[in-house]
Amino acid sequence: MTTVTSYERWPEDEGVRSSTGEWHEPPELLLERMKGKIGSVLYGKEEVITKVLAAFLAGGHVLLEDVPGVGKTMLARAFAAVIGGQFKRIQLTADMQPADVTGGSVWDGRSGSFLFVPGPIMANVVLADELNRTPPRTQSALLEAMEERCVTTDGESRKLPDPFMLIATQNPWDYEGTFALPEAQTDRFMMRLSIGYPSVEHEVRLLAAMADNRSIDPASLKPVVAVEEWRRMQRECRTVHVHPDLLPYAVAIVSETRKATELAAGASPRASRDWLRAAQATAYMEGRRFLLPDDLLATAEPVLAHRLTVQPAYAASGQTAATVLERIIRSTPMPASVAGRRRR
Repeated sequence: MTTVTSYERWPEDEGVRSSTGEWHEPPELLLERMKGKIGSVLYGKEEVITKVLAAFLAGGHVLLEDVPGVGKTMLARAFAAVIGGQFKRIQLTADMQPADVTGGSVWDGRSGSFLFVPGPIMANVVLADELNRTPPRTQSALLEAMEERCVTTDGESRKLPDPFMLIATQNPWDYEGTFALPEAQTDRFMMRLSIGYPSVEHEVRLLAAMADNRSIDPASLKPVVAVEEWRRMQRECRTVHVHPDLLPYAVAIVSETRKATELAAGASPRASRDWLRAAQATAYMEGRRFLLPDDLLATAEPVLAHRLTVQPAYAASGQTAATVLERIIRSTPMPASVAGRRRR
């Protein structure tokens, strides 16, 4: 067994205490193995897999916006498999009720009383498939679960399993039979990502595996870590050191989104929190216990862009939340004390 007793840090940060813990191998290597396992069933999507792992490591949830059939369910199942957690899938439809998600009380004739029957939200990894095909009333059943990690039914609050991670998928907004997600819900997703179509090379590889009857079932994946180890990684992730000058830099960018003329709505304080946590998780996955400016820049678009609303006039001219955010980042000066810490 290897004891990891110290981590790399900036030389001048003498006040930073290094983490100490017993691991069979360093956490970053475990995370690499997790990425490799998931990549063995979802070909050619290493960047998406990395970002999903970072979001979950930071304690967040992920919204996958994409066309049907590109592997969204496979990604969620594979992640649940590699942490040895319980997986549940909710196929959301127009006639689904909130109790179908959270669970509810049913009459037990033998005991002569009502018993609570847990809904599919009671799992470590939950896939809410086609979230925008269900009405806002049912969508709202997820709000408390996502933020408070509990559900309230029949006046009683019940905690969700720990860890709890939600992957929700939505079809493009112009698909038939979809309901727009309310801003309060999109703000609760740490990241919005898109898997996209596979390259020709990877689609051929997928068909070759099927032709040879080789298994690409995520349920066949063996766990890389136990649930307890994953919780420990999540705790360690939050101890990643952040240079004091990076905080006002991040806040300056978020503040500019609230004042930009192209935007009708900017990023919330929850967005600032999620951005910092996602950047810490990115550094942790690379084996660093300190934050680089590039960790913030790498996570800016997936964390912030879906929370921004572009003014209709600017949207008509081709502006998007991502392009406006890119302009704001370019025009916000980085403090000299951290600018030299950029990757070469």
